[in-house]
Amino acid sequence: MENFTDFNSTDRSPAKETGAIISHAFENYKTIILYSVLTFIVVAVLSSIISSVLQALVGYDSMEAQEIINDSFKDGNYSAIYEIPGFKATLGISFFVGILFYPIYAGILNILNKANYQQKIELSDLFIGYRQNTGNIILYSIISNVLISIFLVMCILPAIFIAPFLFLGLPIVLFENKGVGDALSKSFEFGKENYLTLLGATFLGGLISFCGVLFCGVGIIFSAFFFLAVMYSAYCAYCGAPRQLTP
Repeated sequence: MENFTDFNSTDRSPAKETGAIISHAFENYKTIILYSVLTFIVVAVLSSIISSVLQALVGYDSMEAQEIINDSFKDGNYSAIYEIPGFKATLGISFFVGILFYPIYAGILNILNKANYQQKIELSDLFIGYRQNTGNIILYSIISNVLISIFLVMCILPAIFIAPFLFLGLPIVLFENKGVGDALSKSFEFGKENYLTLLGATFLGGLISFCGVLFCGVGIIFSAFFFLAVMYSAYCAYCGAPRQLTP
């Protein structure tokens, strides 16, 4: 299991302002862009392979499913979608595959921290989430994603407004080795006390990450993990830049 050393609250931390956090995130993200792109591609390929294999096992045919979906939209019979062979199991598969790769987000935070200290980044740094506090990393990711998804179903705006309360939880779990309850509580307190700043940071971070989709979809490869860079920079602003995680 990994341990973290003391925090450096003065060096390498942006001011507690939205603009400073975004600027710090951008400068830091530039240094790890290659790792970000390669990680995105590898995770996308592995996710596709694993999903395809599991979907075949439950009898889900994507071509047949697409035809049924197209017909259901034409006829207005949306309930037919749920009758697609293997469709319900496929929803579970998507959730399961997502869980498998949640710790990679912690790995991106880790290499952002190393980049912030201008330390040499190694491939193994990306997998720290599979070695340290893995259960809490996965559980926190599930809870935060489920909450955001619920609010997205209600409307996009509620999801945006609730995001600042959850924004710092994953770095807290990783760098402070906290449990889910402590991370939720601490993240909520930061969100409550610094709501407008964190709202601006989460909104701009999400917007910049999403902007990659506008460039023929290819740009998402380069911008997908920028949101995590903003998350890390916001954490540095309010908790101080953490020391390197060491074996």
